[in-house]
Amino acid sequence: MTKIIVLDRDGVINEDSDNFIKSAGEWQPISGSLEAIARLNKAGWTVAVATNQSGIKRRYYDRATLSQMHMKMQKLLQEHGGRVDWLNYSPYLSDCGSVCRKPLDGMLRAIELRYDCALKGMPMVGDSLADIQAAKMLGLQPFLVRTGKGERSLASGDKCLQNVPVYANLYEFVEEWLA
Repeated sequence: MTKIIVLDRDGVINEDSDNFIKSAGEWQPISGSLEAIARLNKAGWTVAVATNQSGIKRRYYDRATLSQMHMKMQKLLQEHGGRVDWLNYSPYLSDCGSVCRKPLDGMLRAIELRYDCALKGMPMVGDSLADIQAAKMLGLQPFLVRTGKGERSLASGDKCLQNVPVYANLYEFVEEWLA
């Protein structure tokens, strides 16, 4: 059976900004996140990323620039002996109704199709309510990190966060998950 973990990108793997990450130069990993992904890879986990990237529709950056960000991420991961195996992104705005945009589960269903398996019960790590809602919609096991929008998500008191384990960051999650 394929072991798949789903990660959000901004706020989980890399630093996030309310002004958007608009270039490869602005894309900076969160301390420990690259090492965490490499540890997951070495432990036999397939690492998939599902990330909302509405900055494309907002015309803050284009798909080629997003590709440069992802190439930078993969290059830095290689230096740590890691990789992202599958990357999905949604360029849509929240009001367009696309099933591909979290909190809906279209990106997660695409991962299931790609790997011909169900994600039910697999872990998903995010920093936003949308991440947690998408995970729950498809039956993944959600985890929240305090990085990125994590603290803001916790402060919301939203009911979707009930019984969702919370970690300081991706590295702390992976340390406990693999222990």
